[in-house]
Amino acid sequence: MAYVAGIDLGGTAINYTIADQTGRFLIGGLCELPSRTSDGPEVCLDQIAEGLARAATLAGVPMEQISAIGLDTPGPSTPDGVLSARGSTNFPGREWQRFDVRSAVATRLGRPVAYINDGNAAALWGHQVVFGGTRPRSSITTVIGTGLGGGIVIDGRVISGARGFGGELGHVLVPYERIEGTEGLRPRCNCGREGDLESVCSLTAIRQSLLPHFIAQHPEHDLARLNNIQEAALLVRGYAQAGDAMCRDIFRVQARALGLFFDQMINVFDPDALIVGGGAVEASPDFQEWFLGEVRAAMPLQRSEQATLPIHIMPNGDCAGARGAALEALRVFR
Repeated sequence: MAYVAGIDLGGTAINYTIADQTGRFLIGGLCELPSRTSDGPEVCLDQIAEGLARAATLAGVPMEQISAIGLDTPGPSTPDGVLSARGSTNFPGREWQRFDVRSAVATRLGRPVAYINDGNAAALWGHQVVFGGTRPRSSITTVIGTGLGGGIVIDGRVISGARGFGGELGHVLVPYERIEGTEGLRPRCNCGREGDLESVCSLTAIRQSLLPHFIAQHPEHDLARLNNIQEAALLVRGYAQAGDAMCRDIFRVQARALGLFFDQMINVFDPDALIVGGGAVEASPDFQEWFLGEVRAAMPLQRSEQATLPIHIMPNGDCAGARGAALEALRVFR
């Protein structure tokens, strides 16, 4: 193989990267187009091809030398890249239901395509950066965005499971009732579960549960004066970074929920490292340090051998999905 491309196909943006056969990336930052998934598969496939040509030009690589593609999308989907029969928030419209996105991209681009879930792709990239080419290691990654994605990597391989749902970390139930300030809170996930990690630790959780819950206790707050709860939710992180007490409490609840979740993962997998990414931690170093401190504060005392388990911030957060997809293509097609 000369080069592989990584394509991170999301509901709002498509990110691209190019890597050589050694895993060296030729695009330093974002190479992004707005996503047109809402216009249906045919329009989206044309857009993917157009974006790949742009990425190749940016990387200085002839298109004919790109021999394989790594593709990631949000779930739910099968391990082979067939989208759910119920569709997805990121792929609206009946045309996307049961759509074989991997095969369609392979046909449109005329190249073999390796498919991976977007959270798993980000986990794979984070694991590679943290451990590089060292001996086999394991990591647990969470990506806090609109929802809660992530993945489990063991010995350099991401766990996808028998039906593609391996690493759906957002839907693991957490004992959120143990967190101070959640009295009376009934967080419900879009999947229908109450009290899973995504229902507490995501932007959707802020909008649907946490912000209304805390505003009810602080009706004098600036955000209580906004009529649009969605707009208000987008402002919470900025207020929290600035030290606002109520918004810090919202992120404290999220961090503590994450700590309780990590405790479960430690006792199941005993990983070498934990990795946290996503918009919640794409913030100032001071805020990141405070947030990780709150995560640790929620984790019950472990065995002495686990006391120094590191928690890393996801590197290259916006590029993580595309880079992880490219790494998966290198693994599959080597």
